[in-house]
Amino acid sequence: MMKVYIKPGCPWCVDVVAYLKKEGYEFEEIDVIANRDMFDEMIAISGQSSAPTMTVGDLMLPDFGVDELKVFLAENEL
Repeated sequence: MMKVYIKPGCPWCVDVVAYLKKEGYEFEEIDVIANRDMFDEMIAISGQSSAPTMTVGDLMLPDFGVDELKVFLAENEL
């Protein structure tokens, strides 16, 4: 399952979520501001506190925009 850790109001997060929805991806959207445990999980996974951060199985993409997301999805055939 694709997980996207976001911060409300973050313009990169808004763009990434809109892109994934437009392209028909199924994903879990996790608000790390509303849930401190999920914020800590994001830091443990990625080593940083920037959003968005995405995981898909063992793959991880930290602190990215739509352009980086497109490359990540293509390189990993997602």
